[in-house]
Amino acid sequence: MAKKPSTVKAVDKKAILITGASSGMGFEAAKELALQGHSVYGAARRVERMAPLTEYGVHTIELDVTDEEACKDAVGRVVAERGRIDVLVNNAGYGSFGTIEDVEIDEARRQFDVNVFGLAALTKAVMPQMRERRSGTIVNVSSMGGRLVTFMGGWYHATKYAVEALSDALRMEAAEFGIDVVLIEPGGIKTEWGNIAADHLAESSKGGAYEQTASKAAEGMRRQYSGKMMSDPDVVVRAISRAVNAKRPRPRYLIGFGAKPLVAAHAVLPTRAFDWFVKKAVFTPSRRKPRRSQQRRPQ
Repeated sequence: MAKKPSTVKAVDKKAILITGASSGMGFEAAKELALQGHSVYGAARRVERMAPLTEYGVHTIELDVTDEEACKDAVGRVVAERGRIDVLVNNAGYGSFGTIEDVEIDEARRQFDVNVFGLAALTKAVMPQMRERRSGTIVNVSSMGGRLVTFMGGWYHATKYAVEALSDALRMEAAEFGIDVVLIEPGGIKTEWGNIAADHLAESSKGGAYEQTASKAAEGMRRQYSGKMMSDPDVVVRAISRAVNAKRPRPRYLIGFGAKPLVAAHAVLPTRAFDWFVKKAVFTPSRRKPRRSQQRRPQ
């Protein structure tokens, strides 16, 4: 039985295409937007994983965002069935950590293909009909990692910096046609992302000069993402929902654990001081106080 929408009510029914809808934040955002009354099309490579979304009225599309023709076909289907696309949510992406030296160029290129060029291909496909109608919203799910770099994540951060630059440029270009461009910039979010990135980091360093350091960094990432400090994925879903439903959405939604203070620290700290801080954050074990029941009583 479908639940009631947990955030805001849809003001106007919009035709929405969201990528990366087979799991995590994309899955939950597609469900939430459908519950609000929007016509939602969820797209992902593994279409079978989106089957539960059909219960909420989400239409599913099998899509590999690295296939430019498939991107055009997906946009064409939504326009043919709904007459337009009001909102594109570019959510597809993944994080592959590893040192610049260790990560194979093919893997680095694949990450750019998914995180940057796939986003660009879909954006280029939706722009003409948005321009004609002089209306539309493009929501790009980036990261606070598009505004600062964490340890041994250079290739991943390079893709997110690229998403930030493309979004800033597109926002200026598209403004005269009534099109809003929005960046969602999550901080630490409790999802599978952290463990997947840590696994990539450990695997890419095996047998190399960075193996010992990378192993410790991967362990630190797993510890951080298994802890209680990370934000619930709902904060991202709420931000996407606000951007979709706002008459004039903000250009940026910097949200989630650590996002605002870390971006502020990056802006004011000297470069080497911030480098030291970032590395220390990964390697410092969490110091949780034991629960009262676990503390020893004085003898």
